[in-house]
Amino acid sequence: MPSVTTNKMRAAKISFALPGLLMLMAATALAQVPLTQISTDTFTNTTSQHETEVEPSSYAVGKTIVSTFQVGRFTDGGASDIGFSTSTNGGTTWTQGYLPGITNIEGSGTYDRASDTAVVFNSKYKTWLVETLALSNSGGAHGAAVLVSSSKNGISWNNPSTVSIVESGGFYDKPWIGCDNTASSPHYGNCYVEWDDYSLGDKIQMSTSTDGGNTWSAKQGTTNGAFGTGGIPLVQPNGTVIVPLGNQYLSSILAFQSTDGGTTWTAPVTVAAISEHAVGGNMRALPLPAAQMDASGKVYVMWADCRFRTSCSANDLVYSTSTDGSTWSAVTRVPIDPVTSTVDHFTPGFVIQPGTSGSTARIAVTYNFFPNSSCRSSCNLSEGYITSTNGGTTWSTARTLAKGMNPNWLPSTTSGQMAGDYQAASYLAQRVHAVFGVAKAPVGTTLEQAMNTNSSGLAAAAEEGGQVSSANDKPVPGVKSQVHRTKPYLDNGKD
Repeated sequence: MPSVTTNKMRAAKISFALPGLLMLMAATALAQVPLTQISTDTFTNTTSQHETEVEPSSYAVGKTIVSTFQVGRFTDGGASDIGFSTSTNGGTTWTQGYLPGITNIEGSGTYDRASDTAVVFNSKYKTWLVETLALSNSGGAHGAAVLVSSSKNGISWNNPSTVSIVESGGFYDKPWIGCDNTASSPHYGNCYVEWDDYSLGDKIQMSTSTDGGNTWSAKQGTTNGAFGTGGIPLVQPNGTVIVPLGNQYLSSILAFQSTDGGTTWTAPVTVAAISEHAVGGNMRALPLPAAQMDASGKVYVMWADCRFRTSCSANDLVYSTSTDGSTWSAVTRVPIDPVTSTVDHFTPGFVIQPGTSGSTARIAVTYNFFPNSSCRSSCNLSEGYITSTNGGTTWSTARTLAKGMNPNWLPSTTSGQMAGDYQAASYLAQRVHAVFGVAKAPVGTTLEQAMNTNSSGLAAAAEEGGQVSSANDKPVPGVKSQVHRTKPYLDNGKD
């Protein structure tokens, strides 16, 4: 089987063999800011859709940015492997590769597919960690194990450790990882993975590592055996872990926590109900939460919601905040455009600049949008960007990073065309690097979708003019979701 060194050589070869074509060019004429394509799908297997890359995660420390994502998406769930693209010089150049030891398509693993990836850095152990959901084709594609890969430089990756392997008849889904990076915390260096067992009605599961991701505790649920999906573990400076997530029907946002380093987990509290406009374009666009924490430990959880629109005519991005994980603020709208606009916003990804908090927290949000929420089969998929330099009190004028993508250019799933259930951005010093998929028209039967970033970091748009407040926004009484899910809320392409 290929060694870690072999994988590193493969990554370097991809990076330097195509410098003019791949790493140093604007990705598409659709770009509204200069973009750099940071990876490409080089798999040749005929079983998945090529060339496709979806659902990025990213994390930045110092001058290094690591982004991970699915490569070679299957229609009925998962991808050929998890790809990574890493810059060690602040986004100037990028090195692409694939995580070893996961899939038999990549060649050094035993699982059939990979999905649902997230990347973090563990400050105590100076280690990059990437969580992956491994899938098996046995009896239909299903989540068979939660894995964590590690690296000291974000380029050479070890074969993964196993967090949990599914029991007979099980179906894992939607894992995410977070680490305790505060040196004064009593649980400094702990990492936490959350996922759900779909076969048990999306039962919440947690596991803890105290040795930098090498070994993991036995899985455990909340004290009341609760259900939910899409949880994101965030660790406060005092070591308390707060996990925002959706309920199993994606009809409300929940949150639960641990104050003892992952020994026990509380029953979830309800943050807010979800009122959801049905996104057009046959898009797979779930109102899964995105979540971040400022330097003081204040948690922001954000999702797509139509409560501020008459007749639930379009989704805004909305959020709630908490300093303790138990009491949450009223739902607030991100004022990207007036509530009378036709724009539909969905799939937020956001980041808070490290070291900032409270009234000076610097927030950057990326998101998908359709200019016309009633577009149905003639939708124009775009990528937006908005920032706040004061913790959400006021917001900048929004910018468009890319536009003009036909949803039919995206890989198909059994629940719609897929850009990703999540997206990502990272702060590097004072500037933001967004990571998102850009799709071009297919060439014959081959799709043309790849991960991109803005070629130079984006400034906080609020510093470029425009300050909009959401203080006067009020939810419209009686607005109800247009989507009524019963479990299972997706079919066999759940991941």
